[in-house]
This record gives sequence, C-alpha cells and structure tokens, in this order.
Amino acid sequence: MFWPMLAVALGFLGIAVLGVLGISVFVEARRLGDEVARTAARIDRAAQDLERAAADLAHTGESLR
Repeated sequence: MFWPMLAVALGFLGIAVLGVLGISVFVEARRLGDEVARTAARIDRAAQDLERAAADLAHTGESLR
C-alpha cells in the first residue's frame, strides 16, 4: 500500500511542478511580448522621425536649386 500512495504523491508533485513552470513560462512570454510591443513602437517613432527629417532635407535641397 505504501508504493501506490508514493506513486500518487509523486505524480501529484510532478503535476504541481509542471504547473508552476507553465505559469512561469506564461508570465515571461507575456513580458517578452510587452517588450516587443514597446520596441516596435519606438522603431515606428524613429522611422517617422527619419521620414520627417528626409522630407525636410529634400525640401531644403529643392529650395537651394
């Protein structure tokens, strides 16, 4: 009777450990997704700034002709 109870206890412990690891992976994946979203927004802002600067430079070049 000892071995079946030990097997059930170890099975439950294994499932609990996998659950904790699954939650940890979920939290880290969500944090990574948020970081990617913030970085994409910064890249978008930088691209818009670069586009405005290029347009201003092209306008300046046209006025020098």
